Amino acid sequence: YFMKKLNKAKRSGGELLAVNELYDKRPTQVKNYGVWLRYQSRTNTHNMYKEFRDVTINGAISKLYAEMAGRHRAQPGSIQIINTAVLKASECKREHVTEMHNSNLKFPVVRKVPVCNKKLRTTFKAKRPNTFVH
Repeated sequence: YFMKKLNKAKRSGGELLAVNELYDKRPTQVKNYGVWLRYQSRTNTHNMYKEFRDVTINGAISKLYAEMAGRHRAQPGSIQIINTAVLKASECKREHVTEMHNSNLKFPVVRKVPVCNKKLRTTFKAKRPNTFVH
């Protein structure tokens, strides 16, 4: 699409020279990614901006394809990624990304049922299990 706008080039007149996978410098740190894209729906072409939180750009793009398939029924072949960027916390616009920026964010402790001895295990018990772990 963009080659047609910039200079006289059609899809049939070009060829792919290389496909390179992008690797992150720090794949252990969570980052905010902004993705600009356009996709072909059943009726029209739409431009879109989406934000994701992930540790790698590849993970963020995988989330993009899954979300576009789920929410918009867009096939991967109809999606064109225009630009991607790593965003600072102040640059994020979407609510589902900014709600994770709170430094006092806490998650509930999942209390696991302790493993019982195999010979003492039964399907039904008269007493509820004690899930509190010290």
